[in-house]
Amino acid sequence: MSDTASNKQARPLRLRLATWLFPPAGLVLLWREPVSLGRKLFGTFGIALYGVVYLAVILTVLTKSKLVHVEWQGGFPPKLTRKATLPDYDAVERSRAAQAKAEPIPVAERTGSTYWTGFRGPKRDGHYTEQPILTEWPASGPKVLWRQPVGGGYASFAIAKGIAYTIEQRREKEVVAAYDMQTGREVWAHSYAAHFQESMGGEGPRATPTWHDGKVYALGGEGDFHCLDALTGKVLWQRNILHDAKSSVLMFGTAYSPLIVDEKVILLPGGQSGWSVAAYHKDSGEVIWHAQDDKTAYTSPVLVELAGQQQLLVVSATRVKGVTLEDGKVLWEFPWAVSYENAIAQPVLLGKDRFMLSGGYGTGSAAIEIKKEGDKFVAKELWRNKFLKNKFTSSIFHEGYVYGLDENILTCLEAETGKRMWKDGRYDYGQILLANGHIVVLAGNGDLALVKATSDKWTEVARVPMLNGKTWNHPVVSEGKLLIRNAVEMVCLDVRLPGVK
Repeated sequence: MSDTASNKQARPLRLRLATWLFPPAGLVLLWREPVSLGRKLFGTFGIALYGVVYLAVILTVLTKSKLVHVEWQGGFPPKLTRKATLPDYDAVERSRAAQAKAEPIPVAERTGSTYWTGFRGPKRDGHYTEQPILTEWPASGPKVLWRQPVGGGYASFAIAKGIAYTIEQRREKEVVAAYDMQTGREVWAHSYAAHFQESMGGEGPRATPTWHDGKVYALGGEGDFHCLDALTGKVLWQRNILHDAKSSVLMFGTAYSPLIVDEKVILLPGGQSGWSVAAYHKDSGEVIWHAQDDKTAYTSPVLVELAGQQQLLVVSATRVKGVTLEDGKVLWEFPWAVSYENAIAQPVLLGKDRFMLSGGYGTGSAAIEIKKEGDKFVAKELWRNKFLKNKFTSSIFHEGYVYGLDENILTCLEAETGKRMWKDGRYDYGQILLANGHIVVLAGNGDLALVKATSDKWTEVARVPMLNGKTWNHPVVSEGKLLIRNAVEMVCLDVRLPGVK
């Protein structure tokens, strides 16, 4: 047999072997073959189809062997990572056991700030105004006061009188925990059997606790609601709000923070039996009223004044509404539906009688004005666009402009018109707050950044790695100390100005 004939027979064999072992190599060899265009196109389709199966098998092998992990980090598609962001329960248990051996922390006469006592600060607007913060950071970032492992979940902190309160997952239990702000040591922990988990976000509770008048109010991922003594962790009363409402757990869990107004704890159980919004007595846990039939969403209720009327601003799965404090009656409503019923971002007040809504999944933002015409309240849309799509992050309003993450890119809009001023800086799906004319960004990958809150351009002052892995928890500042966490660790940083104690 001639060498030419032998080579002709070897080519298809090489092509088949290359395709089976590595489809891209098979494609290269196919298009080098002296065959018709039709055969090349048909072969390309076959190799591509096989390549999909090939890739699926490789990914399955890698994930089953735990060499790589598939992790949802906010965008689509999910990302492959060598190390998923999972709590290290062994590390948490070793840490807390070591702390338990030390001298007990005196808590009987706690003093200190009661400024940041709930989700997104005193007004739930993400503003920190208690004192100026450091805005000139060294290359390594603000000084770390302490760092330690923490349980799973996406809750933030409430801070009062030198103690930080959060809720976290520890194996098969949810734990409401109190930490000393000076040292990070656990002051007390109350645990109970509960384990919320879903495939995209993972496990753990989502709702930030609320501190009020010496008590901590904590809502778990499956609706378990506890009122605890803030100094000791003793349970004062408890109930499951989803059982009360005969409602079910949402896809991403019960994820809003309790709101205290006068003697009431405002919660959003949802359901179809008049339990969309409910008020419990903050001291006894008895039901004061419950109203409406909306499916709930993932936003927290806010106390506001619109058109001269103090009211609750509540976002449900299909609308935003103003609700009376006395009995839960709807004063006005405006249709608002984020794709997949995933209303997550908080409404942002834009001054008197105006607020902005925003949603991800292609939804965008809208500004709404509330007016009173005769004895009725009327909601009017002022503008709407897709320049700012808050997915997990809630925006902030500052001096006539709105700053927020359009999916994962920081964006500035003019509040009056919705005009986009700039869009720059990728921060994954993180969280933001405003302090001292600057935006503190806790990026979705754990980086900590500082950006000037100016409308003319994006100016990043500093950016440093601070946490490892996916980070969706909201940052907190109290008495000049910045407290951050994710599902693995928690860190306390000193952002006080020089000389401030």
